[in-house]
Amino acid sequence: MEDAVDVLKAIGEPTRMRLLILLSQSDLTVSDLTDILGQSQPRISRHLKLLADAGLIERYQEGAWAYFRSIKEGRNANLLRQIIEGLSRDDKILSHDHERLVSVKETRAAKAQEYFSLNAESWEEIRRHHVPEERVEKELCNIIGSAPINSLLDLGTGTGRILELLQGQYRRGLGVDASHRMLTIARDKLDKAGITHASVRQGDIFNLSFERQSFDLIIIHQVLHFLYDPAPAIKEAAKMLSPGGRMVVIDFAPHDLDYLRSDFAHARLGFPHETVAEWMKSQGLDVEKISDLTPQNEQDQKLTVTIWMGKDPRLLIAEQSESGLARV
Repeated sequence: MEDAVDVLKAIGEPTRMRLLILLSQSDLTVSDLTDILGQSQPRISRHLKLLADAGLIERYQEGAWAYFRSIKEGRNANLLRQIIEGLSRDDKILSHDHERLVSVKETRAAKAQEYFSLNAESWEEIRRHHVPEERVEKELCNIIGSAPINSLLDLGTGTGRILELLQGQYRRGLGVDASHRMLTIARDKLDKAGITHASVRQGDIFNLSFERQSFDLIIIHQVLHFLYDPAPAIKEAAKMLSPGGRMVVIDFAPHDLDYLRSDFAHARLGFPHETVAEWMKSQGLDVEKISDLTPQNEQDQKLTVTIWMGKDPRLLIAEQSESGLARV
C-alpha cells in the first residue's frame, strides 16, 4: 500500500501524468517532450527527475542524447498500466499530446528514411550475395522454438528486425547497436509496428552496461564479421545470459569475396563451424545446434549462412543436483 501511495504522489500532477503517458508509448528525449508539451526544458527536466527518483521512468544515454521511457516491469509498472488504461482517450489535452507525438515520430521516420535511402544500395549489394533473409529467419525461428521468451537481447540490432520478428514471443526485448543512425531506423520500425515491450540503446558490444545474467536469449545477427577479434564479444555476451539461457550467432560461413573487406568494412571473411563453437565452449556454453543455409542450386553465387546455438548448462546442472542425478 505504501508503494502505491508513493506512486500516486509522484504522478499526482498533470504534467507528470502526461509525461508518463507519452513515455509509455515511445522512448523520447527532453527535446521531444518540450516540443510535444510546449513547456520549457528546465520544467520538463525537473518533472522527469521526480519521476526517475520515484522509479517510474528509466533514463539511458545515446551519444549526446538522453532518452527516457516508462518502466515496463514490477508492481509499479502494473499500477501505472492500470491508471493509464483507465484514462479517457477523448480528453482534449491527451488527444493533443498524441497528435504531437505522432508528429515527432513522423520526423523521426523521415530521418530514418533519409539514412536508409543513402545506404540502401550498399545493403542490397550485400543481400544479393547471401541466401534470402526469409530462409534465415525461418531457420532461426525453428531453432529457438515457440516457447515464450522472458527477456531477449539483440546485439547489433541494426534496423531492429529481430525485435520485430520475435515480438509475439518475448516479454521484454532490448536491441543494442553502436550506430545512432541505425537506431533511428530501428525506433521508427518499432513505432510503426506498435511494439512497446522492446526498446533499443546505443552501446558497445565489448562493454555492455546491463545487469549480468539478465537475458534468457541473446542473438548476434550478422555482427561478428565486422569485428577483428570477435571472441571478446562472445565472452561479454555470455556474461549477460541467465542460467539455462541461450545464445544464437548468425553469420557467414568462410568465403573468398575479398572485396567485402575493402568495400564494406568486413574484418572477417566468414567463420568455420569450430571457430564460433570454440568461442562459445570457452564461456561454458554447450553448443546444441549448428545449421548451414547453403545456396539452393549450384549456379547461385551466394554465401552460405551459418547459425550456431549455445546454451548455458547451469540450470540443468542445478535441476540434476536437486533430483540427485548429479551426485557422485
